[in-house]
Amino acid sequence: MDKNFNYSNLKLGIIGGGQLGKIMSQKAKKMGFHVTILDPTFNCPAAQVSDKHIMGGFHDKDKLEQLVQETDVTTFETEHVDTTILKKLYDNGHNIHPSPYVMELIQNKYEQKKLLDERGIPVPKYKSVATDEDLASFGFPVIQKTKMEGYDGKGVLMLKTPEDIKNCIKTESFIEELVDIDKELAVIVARNIEGEIQCYPVVEMLFDDRVNICDIVMAPAKISQEIEKKVLEISVKSIEVLDGVGIFGVELFLTKSGDVLVNEIAPRPHNSGHYTVEACATSQFEQIIRAVTNLPLGSTKLLSPSVMVNLLGEEGYEGEPIIEGIHEALEIPELSFHFYGKSFTKPFRKMGHITVLDDDIDSALEKAMRAKNVLKIKGSKKI
Repeated sequence: MDKNFNYSNLKLGIIGGGQLGKIMSQKAKKMGFHVTILDPTFNCPAAQVSDKHIMGGFHDKDKLEQLVQETDVTTFETEHVDTTILKKLYDNGHNIHPSPYVMELIQNKYEQKKLLDERGIPVPKYKSVATDEDLASFGFPVIQKTKMEGYDGKGVLMLKTPEDIKNCIKTESFIEELVDIDKELAVIVARNIEGEIQCYPVVEMLFDDRVNICDIVMAPAKISQEIEKKVLEISVKSIEVLDGVGIFGVELFLTKSGDVLVNEIAPRPHNSGHYTVEACATSQFEQIIRAVTNLPLGSTKLLSPSVMVNLLGEEGYEGEPIIEGIHEALEIPELSFHFYGKSFTKPFRKMGHITVLDDDIDSALEKAMRAKNVLKIKGSKKI
């Protein structure tokens, strides 16, 4: 796509219609672009704000081809897609970013880790699993991960003792050493078609231990300048190794001994970047659109320290969502409330998020925790 392209007529295709696709679509509409999404769910979040919704699954080759053929540029809000037809279309000159080849590599967390390791990116010690002996080869406790289809804590299991092997993951998997983690960090890295790169601030992620889902994001992370520099260098090198175009969420471990290790990379907008909508000059959702349509990348300047809290479906409830505590939460200064418009809630499902700004990161965290304690997404049915 050259610089003389008529952007007033641009048609953007998004594979996936969840909350990431919804906010991407809203940013694309702000820029005047026509948005078509592909998703199997009627009235999914992105369908509520897009021009066209192709109803189809992410492995439906005909619907994937229809989306690509009908749009100028196709991008993703999920990596769990069939890449075979997309690779053919890409090879025939269609604009699909990140490329289906990058998506295919990232889909397999073992192959992703292997490539990073081979190219000199520091990662935790890992090994492919073929036998029970492989599971025990690093000793215990050890982390077992599925090679494919894992996300939001799914497909990850800690084996604490040899007795746990009988309950191990039975699909294709690999093991990873249990890292002595000081902090879990993340960086959103944007790279456009011409290879221009912009990094967002390094953030710290806190997790809900019950389901290993990212619960709170603090921007910026409380780390030294030396660690920050190391994290940014490793993150940029990782995306250059992948030759990726778009937005990438690079998740990293800072160990107690001060080492920085890449955990995994998401080839799309990332939960750790939601704060950018209010707190940065250019949000990650606008940035991916700039990157994949060959526009200059926007400034990633942090306008204010901020804390993002995921609003997860309350335990013990499912059904039509009911929001509790919204009045009390919105009394808190500099708080922004995002509800994704999902028609069904269940325990720990991501239903929305809040972002709180403050000149002081500790004050932002204190305000965010106050909101977290009153804002609840319950369901119409107790379970």
